[in-house]
Amino acid sequence: MAEKTKVLAFDFGASSGRGMLFEFDGEKISMEEIHRFSNDPVIVNGSMYWDFLRLFFEIKQGILKCVNGGHDDIKAIGIDTWGVDYGLFDKNGKMLGNPYHYRDKRTEGMIQKACGIAGKNYIYEKTGIQFVPFNSLYQMMASIEEKDPTIEAAEKVLFAPDIFNYFLTGVMKNEYTMASTTQLLDPGTKEWSYELMEKFGIPKKIFGEIVMPGTVIGNLSDEICEELGCPKVPVIAVGAHDTASAVASVPVTEGDDYVYISSGTWALLGVENDKPIINETSMKFNFTNEGGVEGKIRFLRNIMGLWIIQESRRQWQREGKNYSFDDLEKQAWTAKPFESLIDPDYSDFGTPGNMPKKIREFCKRTGQTVPETAGDVIRCAAQSLALKIAMSVDGMEETLGRKINTIHMVGGGIKDKMVCQFAANASGRTVVAGPVEATSTGNAIVQFMALGKIENLNSARKIIKDSFPVSIYEPQDRKDWEDAYEKFKTIAKMA
Repeated sequence: MAEKTKVLAFDFGASSGRGMLFEFDGEKISMEEIHRFSNDPVIVNGSMYWDFLRLFFEIKQGILKCVNGGHDDIKAIGIDTWGVDYGLFDKNGKMLGNPYHYRDKRTEGMIQKACGIAGKNYIYEKTGIQFVPFNSLYQMMASIEEKDPTIEAAEKVLFAPDIFNYFLTGVMKNEYTMASTTQLLDPGTKEWSYELMEKFGIPKKIFGEIVMPGTVIGNLSDEICEELGCPKVPVIAVGAHDTASAVASVPVTEGDDYVYISSGTWALLGVENDKPIINETSMKFNFTNEGGVEGKIRFLRNIMGLWIIQESRRQWQREGKNYSFDDLEKQAWTAKPFESLIDPDYSDFGTPGNMPKKIREFCKRTGQTVPETAGDVIRCAAQSLALKIAMSVDGMEETLGRKINTIHMVGGGIKDKMVCQFAANASGRTVVAGPVEATSTGNAIVQFMALGKIENLNSARKIIKDSFPVSIYEPQDRKDWEDAYEKFKTIAKMA
């Protein structure tokens, strides 16, 4: 048995974060939750921000708990987060204000303006990134348009995980997988597209060196070590975009014919390629080419995931109805199937608010039965997400020119067994669900690879397969779901 090696992985999602301790004994990986906390956006004067200083406090709390819990022998730390959002820094290394939240409304209309300036085909050919309003490109355009003084004063831009890495080490680097989400990166060269920046007046000087997953950013600063009583371990650039880490943990072997879904607030559906795919078909289906571990390309599509269910629950909580997710799933199973459907990617569903009301208004406008009870609403949302997954897999098959027989679902969203089963039913494909802590696991394996404990990604995935269980969902009730699929196609066109 090899010597045991411990690393600490911090994983930030859109609504929560966690610090996870991973231990590798040479054959299998085990994990322990050290610290979990909420990630709460803050709305001030009509704008939505992330509270980065508080989140950095939570990182320090996680390190402190790790050390005080008898794990002062960790060998490295890695951080992954959601994509696209960034902070600006002045010449003295000070952060210029709180970073905006990607759901802030200031980017409304920016895609249309960008296409008017440079043309949709040009932007897609240069970046291979899908058109969604929260991309960093449109956020920066919005700041320039409103004459935000911070972007004029900025000397550096760091994206969310880069910020935390800098706070821990004092070293400023831009990690590749995160940079790839911005719609400002050339996916072929894996370098910044300065030509694109010039077209939109985005200052080129603020973009720094891009480093690949597995790169050591630097060691914990003396200040951090003294404050927390922790060893001066390296902070490693992992697949810093949470989806890149999640995809790295998919327990597959080379040659498997599958798509992955990183399931959570978003459902990120795609395949892993060696090179980007940028053509008319990929643009038609709004597929994106984002960076992955070992320089891979994650060819995928963003689908609105469990956000609609999560936001519906938040609304009922505001009304004093404290349903658990289990309560809502039980109610949904008793609701009548296929009474109403929505397009999960309809723009109104992407912003916070009274989600059950939005769903009812959509169904009324499209001439469907209006869902009344909580069970009706959740059933509508879960079925619709599954059908959107089926449509996206079909689009992936058309783009790749080959059949896909298996869907690998990973991440916290697989706790929703109804959605897993519905995805199998709607797509007619086997769903393999697991691991649950996919993102932090993918984060950890890159650390182990950087430390020389695991040879490569293929080896890591075999270890994950041996270390964590999966659940299998086979398609059911296919005739009913095929009929619902035809109805869904019509509804999606009406959105």
